[in-house]
Amino acid sequence: MVFNSLAFMAFFAIVLVLHSMPFGWTTRKVNLLVASYLFYAAWNPPFVVLLWISTVVDWFAAQKLVHADKPLVRRGWMLLSVIANLGMLGYFKYGHFLLENFSVAMTAIGVHYVPPAWDIVLPVGISFYTFATLSYTLDVYLRRAMPARKFLDYALFVTFFPHLVAGPIMRPTELVPQFEQPRRASGNQLRFGLVLMTLGLFQKIVLADGFLAKAAEMVYDSGKLPGALDAWFGTLAFSGQIFCDFAGYSTTAIGAAMCMGFAMPDNFRFPYAAIGFSDFWRRWHITLSSWLRDYLYIPLGGNRHGAARTYLALMTTMLLGGLWHGANWTFVAWGGLHGLYLSGERLLRRYFAGYRPGPLALFAFGMLTYVLVNVTWVFFRAHTFGKAWIVLRGMAGGNAAAAPILPTVYLVTTALIVGALVTAHWLMRERTLESVLERTPAMSLSAALGVMVFLIVIAQGAGNAFIYFQF
Repeated sequence: MVFNSLAFMAFFAIVLVLHSMPFGWTTRKVNLLVASYLFYAAWNPPFVVLLWISTVVDWFAAQKLVHADKPLVRRGWMLLSVIANLGMLGYFKYGHFLLENFSVAMTAIGVHYVPPAWDIVLPVGISFYTFATLSYTLDVYLRRAMPARKFLDYALFVTFFPHLVAGPIMRPTELVPQFEQPRRASGNQLRFGLVLMTLGLFQKIVLADGFLAKAAEMVYDSGKLPGALDAWFGTLAFSGQIFCDFAGYSTTAIGAAMCMGFAMPDNFRFPYAAIGFSDFWRRWHITLSSWLRDYLYIPLGGNRHGAARTYLALMTTMLLGGLWHGANWTFVAWGGLHGLYLSGERLLRRYFAGYRPGPLALFAFGMLTYVLVNVTWVFFRAHTFGKAWIVLRGMAGGNAAAAPILPTVYLVTTALIVGALVTAHWLMRERTLESVLERTPAMSLSAALGVMVFLIVIAQGAGNAFIYFQF
């Protein structure tokens, strides 16, 4: 079930009604748990079993970790959780990728090997809930948190439908305590939650799917050679599409949780106004970048063991972060480029430690950051390195024989929407959405929301899946 579907609207209305009924808190939590399983089962019911396995294994591993006295025993229970979770993730998401690359390696040394057909379906959202459950046992093992006191609370944390399939990637310490006491949304929470859901669905349905997706598809999914204009506008369209798609999902998820009285962390803070790449990753997919920092970058040494170790930790973290996004070397290249950007930025900061840029220089650095981020999006969007090189060559003006691909209307709409999006990010760079909405006159806000709802209704199509569902 996707947020941008009529089925979800009906589902969510029923969930809200049940959550507002005068039932006991345990009954209402069971209702949420059952609803979350139904939400997930709408894609492929058998994959609910994977959620059960992950939930049960991590629950018992954490309980055993607390009571184990010997370090070897504690390490064993931690490894059980890691192997179970990463084993399922590796089998379903990376099995075919590993087989293909093993076959290529065998061919390179003269051994003919034909891998068997791989017909395994990727469970939706497995990367997200795997990271969420892993953080539970790892935090208990590292003595950073105590396990949940009730199995129901932990099971609901794993399956809570707003964050289940595409984040934000929640930590147990952020959500489990909210399940311990009865919660209902206040009037202000309900109103603000509905505003967030409207904004999120507008980003996804109207902007990402309605205006930007087609321009990106015409450049990246056709066999035509793109010139400089088409290559840049196709990539800019995708930069807007992926933000509106993913931030739209996160905003809708946060709003849905708020409508029931629960708080979830921000996942995006206007990233296209970032000045530098460390700033970009503090604003883009915040819950993933913080997860990678806490459970990968810091354990690899972070910045505590000299420059060389820091750069190695950065590159390793970003390469694995790229691979997390998809079982394709293009995603690894995307992560590697970000690793190089972060390393280069860190090196420049050391050599120019005393430099204090003015406003114009900061804006120029921000625009440079945005341009270089768009270069990485080429590898994220292209299905093959061959296609990525063709687009990059076009962006550099190297496809001299290229004929126009994008009609004028797509060039104009992409320029207007992406230009407005980047401008909005810069205007909101030091602000929060909540503070702006609080200062907006009620009539103006109502009119804007009315227009968004109208556009959502007339643009509603087949309920296209969110891009990050494939990860």
